[in-house]
Amino acid sequence: MTFSRHPESFAIALNRRRFLRYGSLAMGAGVLAACGGTQTTPTDSATSTGASSGELDQVTFGTSWYAQAEHGGFYQAVATGIYEEHGLDVTIRMGGPQVNSNQLLMAGAMDFKMGYAIDAINSIQEGVPKVTVASIFQKDPQGLLAHPGVGIESFEDLQGKTILMSTSAHTTYWPFIKAKYDLDESQMGVYTFNVGPFVADENLVQQAYITSEPFAVKREGGFEPVILLMADHGYPNYTTTIETRREIMEGNPDLVQRFVDASIKGWYSYLENPEPGNALIQQDNPEMTDEQIAFGLEKMAEYGIILSGDAETLGIGAMTDERWEEIFTVMSDLGAFDPSVDYTQAYTLDFINKGPEAYQG
Repeated sequence: MTFSRHPESFAIALNRRRFLRYGSLAMGAGVLAACGGTQTTPTDSATSTGASSGELDQVTFGTSWYAQAEHGGFYQAVATGIYEEHGLDVTIRMGGPQVNSNQLLMAGAMDFKMGYAIDAINSIQEGVPKVTVASIFQKDPQGLLAHPGVGIESFEDLQGKTILMSTSAHTTYWPFIKAKYDLDESQMGVYTFNVGPFVADENLVQQAYITSEPFAVKREGGFEPVILLMADHGYPNYTTTIETRREIMEGNPDLVQRFVDASIKGWYSYLENPEPGNALIQQDNPEMTDEQIAFGLEKMAEYGIILSGDAETLGIGAMTDERWEEIFTVMSDLGAFDPSVDYTQAYTLDFINKGPEAYQG
């Protein structure tokens, strides 16, 4: 098996008309809210099975950020041949702060991408025909960090504190915590994916992917930050979802089913023995250390990011109508969505919920 790098420009040129059609799509709520890495110089690469046989369907999957443990199951499915066993030659293309994965998906440069539920519903509201077919994370790892020993132990303690947030937060979790905990717009600061300002000022609070930024804070500041996970306080968002274009789902459901099944099997395999996937993660992103990966895996397990809720009975990738309705209701009540939007167009349950036994062994 070999691993190849695939140029992006060719696929974009072939689909320029569709790319331009969706070129104005705002991505602020897309990439950054679904990521939490602090790496700054990863390689600009993609990972593939490298198989050239015409018997394998070539598929490109776009992640939300630089390669990390939070993407491990997808890399594992490449490394262990699970995708090949399902007739797929999969290229994994890393995301990052300058990658507009919604545009690339709609242009045909990607066949599947990593996303999250709030953006999926917003895309339907904007008339973008993409659909979520699975959710790897049952809990959104998005949280807040505070300094220990300064009186911030819960969300109720955030009154009057400056909270550093990325632009994407303004349309995702900020409206939720602002309304629930009676916070004020004046508390909003700017987070640039650099933990330095937070480390230097004990009065600051900052956003964080709990699987990533706490590690950077410990490394740079030498202390364990207080972690406040929004998913444990009513924030219902699905993340690390698998999205595709509606035309693919409707025109080639067998391809979608094979990609979803293989990806889920990759995640079960990764959680059992992550070494094969980790090797490819570090190939794509040499800045990702063994310690960082181990920390990400530890936090995903500690907080039940993957194996909790519906996933316990329905299997990794699980979603339900009730959860999607909750996401839509909570966020539309906060003004994030027009209440008339048909949010059910943002997802399908047709490819998942088979139970853990269907993906293991």
